Amino acid sequence: MSDLSLLCRVHRWVCALPLEQVIETLRPLPMEPLSGAPGFVCGLSIIRGLPVPVVDLGRLLGTERTRPTRFVTLRAGVRTVALAVDAVIGVRALGSAGAGELPPLLSATGNDALRSLGSLDGELLLVLESGRLVPDELFARLYQDGPGS
Repeated sequence: MSDLSLLCRVHRWVCALPLEQVIETLRPLPMEPLSGAPGFVCGLSIIRGLPVPVVDLGRLLGTERTRPTRFVTLRAGVRTVALAVDAVIGVRALGSAGAGELPPLLSATGNDALRSLGSLDGELLLVLESGRLVPDELFARLYQDGPGS
């Protein structure tokens, strides 16, 4: 597994996404709200002809809504998720920067999207796990009659 990550900024956070999970970055697209979705799911966008849930990374991390300048599409298992982020910083080899385990207080929050914590150039670095960004129940509801079911 590569230690290359795509770095994104959301508010004051720097987030690392394992590069092997990244599909592409793109300008934000129109979204349709999705009733019954968790608060961090902004809605659905049609990306490459398919409905894709859009996760507001700011809300997922427990801060205010993001005013996205970019979407980052990711492989979440066999499905696709788009992250709304403030900015894409670039690709970087993290080495040991993302190697720290989550402290017990954070691991007990139930936020499975956080894989580990570290620091990068004096800033807190959050390493995310794309396969856990959207609950399986939401995917099941989205795709019960469509693609990916």
